[in-house]
Amino acid sequence: MIIEKVANPIKVGVLGFGGLGQAAARILAQKGEMTLVADQKGYAYAPCGLNIDLSVASYRDRHSVGQMDNYGVLSNNSIQDVITNAAVDGYFLALPNLPNNFMADVAKQFIGSGWKGVLVDALKRTSAVEQLLELQLELQQASITYLTGCGATPGLLTAAAAVSAQSYAEVHSVKITFGVGIANWEAYRATIREDIAHMPEYDVEKARAMSDEEVAALLDKTNGIISLENMEHADDIMLELAGICSRDRVSVGGVVDTRNPKKPLSTNVKVTGRTFEGKISTHTFTLGDETSMAANVCGPAFGYLKAGVALNRRGITGLFTAAEIMPQFVK
Repeated sequence: MIIEKVANPIKVGVLGFGGLGQAAARILAQKGEMTLVADQKGYAYAPCGLNIDLSVASYRDRHSVGQMDNYGVLSNNSIQDVITNAAVDGYFLALPNLPNNFMADVAKQFIGSGWKGVLVDALKRTSAVEQLLELQLELQQASITYLTGCGATPGLLTAAAAVSAQSYAEVHSVKITFGVGIANWEAYRATIREDIAHMPEYDVEKARAMSDEEVAALLDKTNGIISLENMEHADDIMLELAGICSRDRVSVGGVVDTRNPKKPLSTNVKVTGRTFEGKISTHTFTLGDETSMAANVCGPAFGYLKAGVALNRRGITGLFTAAEIMPQFVK
């Protein structure tokens, strides 16, 4: 594949270099309009763009991109250090939101640093987005454009629901059902822990405190399957803020298979409503089974980052959600 680089690509940083962070780097390697210049874990920074293969190899072999030759910096305060030392237009926060206030705390670091630009996250929980809403004025005053809930769900499916709702005079329900298949849970440890936190008898703190051995033992009991219903998912508050429907009309659930890359079921969103003629109908938007969780999370995140850069350059700052802004395709 030949990637045509543009004259002034958007300089992107990825905070977090676990499964999603590494997938994000792979996606950026195929883009001409964006260049990965900063990774966090320790941290690595190259103004003209990082070598993706070397970044992944450094993390795999030496457990930190901070160990990269020439561009790596070991740090005990890597987020603050990369904010201070790297010239970046926007960051994808591919960070686990464990504990539940972690993403809000990261946002406060950016606000306090004096940095200006675009931040995008793939938050899941309603309560985590509510914490960011409290920072809305501070983000605006800091000249930061922050787009939250910009993964698959919340994110891609929430935006699809917002568009689908336009056919109706009233939206009765939004039902999101996801299927995720991964060959090895250890490739997405943080994501799986966040899913476990939604299981009955578990919460964020309990999931966070689990050792890898305890997670593996739990998955052995369930044959690698995590089944989730009526999750605390930020699709509800995002659709409510966008004026689509009240949050009690939104439900999210799904199945995660941690031992098989094939999806256990197709990911979809169903929007049911009443048309102006008085008819009840349902729109269904289904994702292709061939698209992975990483593709459906990281792709939209960068689309929203590009949209955020366009807004920021026009002086539009503050907090937005994936249901309010249309993502722009990154070539």
